[in-house]
Amino acid sequence: MTYPVLQLALDFVDLDRALKAAREGVKGGVDWLEAGTPLIKSEGLEAVRRLKSEFPDRIIVADMKVMDAGRMEVECAAKAGADVVDVLGAAADATIEECVRAARNYGTKIVVDTIGIKSVKERAIQAEKMGADFVTVHTAIDEQMEGATPFELLKEVASAINIPLGAAGGINSETAPEALKAGAGIVVVGGAITKSADARKAAEEIKRAMKTGKGIKTTLYRRVSLDRVQDVLKKVSTANISDAMHRQGELKGVKPVLSDVKLVGTAVTVRTYPGDWAKPVEAIDRAGAGDVIVIDAGGAEPAVWGELATHSCVRKKISGVVIDGAIRDVEEVRKLKFPAFARVVTSAAGEPKGFGEIGVPVRIGGLIVHPGDWIVGDEDGVVVIPQKEVVEIANRAMDVLERENRIRKEIMDGGTLGGVTHLLRWEKKTVNSG
Repeated sequence: MTYPVLQLALDFVDLDRALKAAREGVKGGVDWLEAGTPLIKSEGLEAVRRLKSEFPDRIIVADMKVMDAGRMEVECAAKAGADVVDVLGAAADATIEECVRAARNYGTKIVVDTIGIKSVKERAIQAEKMGADFVTVHTAIDEQMEGATPFELLKEVASAINIPLGAAGGINSETAPEALKAGAGIVVVGGAITKSADARKAAEEIKRAMKTGKGIKTTLYRRVSLDRVQDVLKKVSTANISDAMHRQGELKGVKPVLSDVKLVGTAVTVRTYPGDWAKPVEAIDRAGAGDVIVIDAGGAEPAVWGELATHSCVRKKISGVVIDGAIRDVEEVRKLKFPAFARVVTSAAGEPKGFGEIGVPVRIGGLIVHPGDWIVGDEDGVVVIPQKEVVEIANRAMDVLERENRIRKEIMDGGTLGGVTHLLRWEKKTVNSG
């Protein structure tokens, strides 16, 4: 075999979508095709058979993630057409050894996947001694969402084993050369190709980056750490975030005052009473650039916010205001293009009585908002992301956006949402208790 290799992970649950992405990927230069674990669990080994039948000149990897019954699972995959079968490094030594023996018997090869392993280097050395043909250093999707990458581990493992090494976990056109420099001979790419509206072009760019050793910049298919979450939250919608949070996080009843604005920032919280605008105004002095003032005003009028407070925020570069209560001077707020969200619009203002608190947890729209939580608003409304979860949620929201880009392209190519997603197939089946 010639290295380096670009391996496409087809982590779909529908075979026809996987085959379509595979066709595009192969045209773009993909060397190996992987029937991903979700695809095998959904479609069975028919996925491997179809891939081998349609792409006989490509190496077909069956990502079985074997954990037990090694001989039986390797035999089934090999007879279905798999050239390489994946076994988990977390499996017992006996299972890995049995997989290797079965692979030799049926003319296939074994890759040991280190996903979830704490001592990756040690297990890779053991896997080589047990006869594995390849080892893959694999950062799990859930770990990727927390900003993890496989590259440091790759360097450690590459210096310890002599068999070809694979790298998997959020790799894209920017980072594929980094994987090679760290010691990988097999670069496993999933979403950066399969979620692209043009999978062929995406594969071409990654292959070019691998050949030249120079990363190609991308704004998608990358996972960020805390210092970059704001960039991601500006790209995604509140709908994307809601999906990423399992339909949670919405501040119910709080609506945008003006259209075509985006609100992103950390919360400076205020608790006050309807019409008492003293604490909201004091919060402006405490807030810094990029903050969002979040006001619990009991959900009622009179207004605790207006044009002059807005002018103060614009001068200080405060990102916006969210009010569970009333706002006024809407025309002027719109002219200033200041992201403002409120439950009520009214002409009447209250008085500055000074009741309430700043910097305490507040209840808005059915949720508790803590100081420092992330606030995102657009024309669909406002969502709140707990501070400690923002990296994961931002990355998951970007993943939602990327997947929708691919589905949108398939619809534009002549499909429908129900058809593309095989909606009827995946409807929950009821169990007849009678």
